[in-house]
Amino acid sequence: MSVVSDETPIIYSQSHVKNDYSKGTGAVLKPPSGECFGTRHFLAFMAFLGFVNVYCLRVNLSVGLVAMVNDTGTTKNTTDEEACAGPDSGQNTTVKVGEFNWDQNTQGIILGSFFYGYICTQIIGGKMAEIIGGKRMFGFGVLCTAVLTMLTPLAARAGLGYFIALRIVEGIGEGVTFPAMHAMWGQWAPIWERSKLAGFSYAGAQLGTVIAMPICGILADSDFLGGWPSVFYVFGVLGCVWFVAWMLLVHDTPAKHPRISKVERDYIEKSIGVKERMPTPWLAILTSPAVWATSAAHFANNWGFYTMLTCLPTYMKDVLKFDIKSDGFVSALPYLVCWMCMNISCNLADFIRSRGFLSTLNTRRVINSFGLLAPAILMSCIGLVGCNYVVVVLMLTFAVGLGGFCMGGFNVNHLDLAPNFSGTLMGITNMIATIPGFLGPYVVGVLTNNQETRGQWQKVFYISAGVYVAGTVIFVLFARGTEQSWNKPNGDVSFRNNRNVSYSVLEGDNTANGAIVNR
Repeated sequence: MSVVSDETPIIYSQSHVKNDYSKGTGAVLKPPSGECFGTRHFLAFMAFLGFVNVYCLRVNLSVGLVAMVNDTGTTKNTTDEEACAGPDSGQNTTVKVGEFNWDQNTQGIILGSFFYGYICTQIIGGKMAEIIGGKRMFGFGVLCTAVLTMLTPLAARAGLGYFIALRIVEGIGEGVTFPAMHAMWGQWAPIWERSKLAGFSYAGAQLGTVIAMPICGILADSDFLGGWPSVFYVFGVLGCVWFVAWMLLVHDTPAKHPRISKVERDYIEKSIGVKERMPTPWLAILTSPAVWATSAAHFANNWGFYTMLTCLPTYMKDVLKFDIKSDGFVSALPYLVCWMCMNISCNLADFIRSRGFLSTLNTRRVINSFGLLAPAILMSCIGLVGCNYVVVVLMLTFAVGLGGFCMGGFNVNHLDLAPNFSGTLMGITNMIATIPGFLGPYVVGVLTNNQETRGQWQKVFYISAGVYVAGTVIFVLFARGTEQSWNKPNGDVSFRNNRNVSYSVLEGDNTANGAIVNR
């Protein structure tokens, strides 16, 4: 047995493992002994902060729009039975009048315009990240959005068309972020750490929402930098600061990182394999039921998530009658719960899989089903509790928050199916799942235009519940948890490179796990 030097271009594949890893059995490659915080964990932390910025930049408009719009002259058809008095109804409050006379339809178009651009760069972002590296794609995607966010007040005052165009271009820039990060995790995440590393980094999106909503509410209600414009200036600057740190401290692969230990690099590369450049098997990907199952679950999760993300502050203001500062804090609660659920589900998924309690497929099925069906039930019941603010807020909080369990389900399933093309797969599913980003707010605008009632909003919740159920059924029936044949060169289950080097895991021998042998 001879160990190959670091310079030798080796190709590994999960198929070389003798044990059935999809069922959680057999020997497991173990992390470096005594390791507490490795380079891959630092990458997860920086990515986490990146997604905090991504969602601060995305959701600031949801709260800012409440302060931007002047709805004092809008006719609202409500009945006494459906009008909530508001938790602050007996208090004297000063209400600021917004600058813009935009009705609910127009607001729905504005909120959804970001996603018209966002949908365009999903696949290309994932593919480019696989070719040139995810570091640049992710970093410049955030930078583009941050710079344009700072121009939002100027564009809004220039005219509605300029404002919508700016939001579309912001979406184009930010559209590469999730696929690019998925491509990076295809290079950095060991098999048994996929859920928790990817899940932790993506959970930054939820924490970003938790941070942005209350702070936006405070800024919009203040006189700092003109009130609502400060919402866009503050988070734009923070995004630029993060970009500088990301470009200086992060590297595309373990092999390119100058400070990674040899032990950690070997552990990562022996677990996931050193990638071979292969042409993208587009036909196999687009005809794969497993890919479409992941897409369906992604679409369903995003329908409820984006509908609430963009429209929940409006619901809190128009139906539950919260003032704008309370609006921001209360609207953030669901995403705090979602952030906690994402981290719980990812660690739980890896624990279940690595201990062999369930196969990878059944782990994804169970966790994903809970993450979709629990919110569906809660959303269906919101209309039954009337104006009981505590119960309504709790139901909304957990209806959105429990969706975080999907992170241990469909959201990392791309890495199970094809780590070589994980960026492309995320691009495809996220492109499909972006449709709710502009369709959801538009549906809300149509249903609630001049009819901001509990009855009309309950229709919004019923639609979301129905989409959740449909996504659950499709994922359970067609999802897969094993590496697909088209992820391997020529679809060959037992290939080897031109140096005749292969990878084997020696069952029961922890000291020799991942040994490289000549055949």
